[in-house]
Amino acid sequence: MAENMTLFWGSGSAPCWRVMIALEEKNLQGYKQKLLSFENLEHKSPEVLAVNPRGQLPSFKHGDNILNESYAACFYLENQFKSQGSKLIPDGPAEQAIMYQRMFEGLTFYDKLGAVIYYEYYVPEGERLASAMKRNCQNLITELQLWEGYLDKVSMMEIQNTPKKIFYFSVKHALQTGSHLVGSSFTLADVMVFPTVANLYRFGLSPERYPKLAAYYALLKDRPSIKASWPPHWLEYPKGQDTLKDI
Repeated sequence: MAENMTLFWGSGSAPCWRVMIALEEKNLQGYKQKLLSFENLEHKSPEVLAVNPRGQLPSFKHGDNILNESYAACFYLENQFKSQGSKLIPDGPAEQAIMYQRMFEGLTFYDKLGAVIYYEYYVPEGERLASAMKRNCQNLITELQLWEGYLDKVSMMEIQNTPKKIFYFSVKHALQTGSHLVGSSFTLADVMVFPTVANLYRFGLSPERYPKLAAYYALLKDRPSIKASWPPHWLEYPKGQDTLKDI
């Protein structure tokens, strides 16, 4: 099934990583792929533009079907291969509601992160303002606190649904090990949001200041689909940047 799929992607790109995690979760590892360099503008090549006129990554094709938005590609893969691999959309309406909400809030989360870590890339030197960067950092702090609260609520929901005889163990476990974004199951919300969280720590976020996010990162970073799609240049150069060390 995967042999008629083609993915153009860039290492470290959160949108690309989302699609790669979804492909792994659906057991579609045999797809054709091409790793491209943003630095060398390979995403603007005729080969990519033929699939994606915007010259952006990811660019994904399944047969004659083209999906260049990462959310669209992930929804497509889950719907086309429902009975294969992991089930990424829960059955219950309450769980679905949380999943969809967190998924699309994830776009805002990624935008606020990007406004800090890519500020110098997107804003020409003569137009950069310390006040703008300060505002971007504060917006990111507010967003991080929001997600800390979300993860705390999920942990408490899991505790409340635990039999009393193992309640005290569960409290300790929840505080130490983290949770998925929707209860105990890995869903599309995690597919979409984990790459953003991984980028937080790649750029130096303090685990001590945001313990729930740190526990979430620790819970998922060794998941097979995530390890298999880990950005290759992160493996080659494990130490990232310290842009977020004071956030």
